[in-house]
This record gives sequence, C-alpha cells and structure tokens, in this order.
Amino acid sequence: MRLALFDLDNTLLAGDSDHSWGEFLCQRGLVDAAEYQARNDAFYADYCAGKLDVVAYQNFSQAILGRTDMARLAQWHHEFMAEVIEPIILAKGEALLAEHRDAGDKLVIITATNRFVTGPIAERLGVDTLLATECGMQDGRYTGQITGTPCYQDGKVTRLNQWLAETGLSLEGSYFYSDSRNDLPLLQVAANPVAVDPDDVLRGIANERGWPVISLR
Repeated sequence: MRLALFDLDNTLLAGDSDHSWGEFLCQRGLVDAAEYQARNDAFYADYCAGKLDVVAYQNFSQAILGRTDMARLAQWHHEFMAEVIEPIILAKGEALLAEHRDAGDKLVIITATNRFVTGPIAERLGVDTLLATECGMQDGRYTGQITGTPCYQDGKVTRLNQWLAETGLSLEGSYFYSDSRNDLPLLQVAANPVAVDPDDVLRGIANERGWPVISLR
C-alpha cells in the first residue's frame, strides 16, 4: 500500500491550527490575552524561522488542557472547529486527499501540532491515521504537558518510523506534502516530496532539487 503523507497546518489548511487555537483562547478571554498572545506569537515566529523549542512550546500550549475539565475542552474545540477551522479548510486540499484515497493510497496526517487540536480536524478531513505531538494523560484527564517524542523536524521521521515498524508499511512510492522548512527531514526520505505553498527556504530547496511545487490556495 502506497502512503500519502500530509502536513496539516498551511498545507491542508490555509492557516496554522496550533497558533489559531491560542488566538481563540485569547479572543474568548480564557487566558490572559496580552501575555498569552505575546508568547504565542513569539513561539510561532520561532517555528517559522525553524528554531522553535518544541517542548517549551507544547508545555505552554498544553497547560490549559491540564487545568480544564474534558467536557469544557470538548465544547471549546467544537466551537473552534466551526468558527476557526472550517473556514480555512482548503477545497483543493480535500480534492488532493480524495485523489489519493481513490487511488487506494493510505492517507496519513503527520503534524507537529498536538493531538487535542488536530484529532477532530483529521476526522473532519476523513483521515483515519494521525501522527501528532502527544498530550500527557492521567486518570482520564490531560496532564498539561507533552509526552513522547514531539512530531517536529527530525521527530516526524522518528515517529513515522515507529509507526511503519508497527504497521509493516514502508515509504516505497510514498508522497509527502508540506509547506515548511521544518519538514525537510521527512521530505528528504519520502519517495515523492512535494512542496505546497512553501515558505521561502523550502521553495528554494525544492527548486534546487527539482521537487514539485504546488499550490492548494
């Protein structure tokens, strides 16, 4: 079975779900807006520059999960999906997913964003397999801290290789679609790397290496 791997943020979505979740919390008054927004924006700038401290960021962004009950989190995320995510789902992204699905490929979303944020998005896109940064759980609640290997930069390759070992699948003939320089480690091992609306660094590397560059916008 051929794999079709997809980054999520700024690839299948016209925006970043992780950063947008932080903005949603600020707009709803669920956090100290001024302080949270400043830190959220600073982390996002580091991400765009390829120098994010992913553990520090995840512990920052997951903290609210640890101090909020599950029912309330589910309600917030339901509203987040309707108000923020649905408008940025790219029709061309859904069409590309459908193209690979119809070809019999195994669809996988692989994202640095945590599973709390991205699980419902993957479900909405009809993708059963999600490799995401994991949220710690204890006694049926979030701990508010990251657990396991972050699904970011080289960690994406680590997490994917773990999943391949568990499933017996391989990267033979695989596709990987991404917008970000942060995904170069995985783009370099996929059989068919594709740059999607790429940042400047990825666009330059894709052009040098002859990788396809496409737009889903």
